[in-house]
Amino acid sequence: MADVTIEERLSALEAEVQRLKQERTTLSPPTDAPWWKRIVGVYKDDHEFLEAMRLGREYRESLRPQDDQETA
Repeated sequence: MADVTIEERLSALEAEVQRLKQERTTLSPPTDAPWWKRIVGVYKDDHEFLEAMRLGREYRESLRPQDDQETA
């Protein structure tokens, strides 16, 4: 490793953090809307999402205790 001082490393890290912050603000402008309002409708008519929800429901229902009254 090259002879780099802690101050130089810290300065480089601070510059990188500043660059990343700037990049983040230019890519996605801040909004006052809550996160859940920003994602409403993203899965509309998405067949894979609907299938995942169906499979999840099926799995949760399989974990429920079964009534033994049907055999009596």
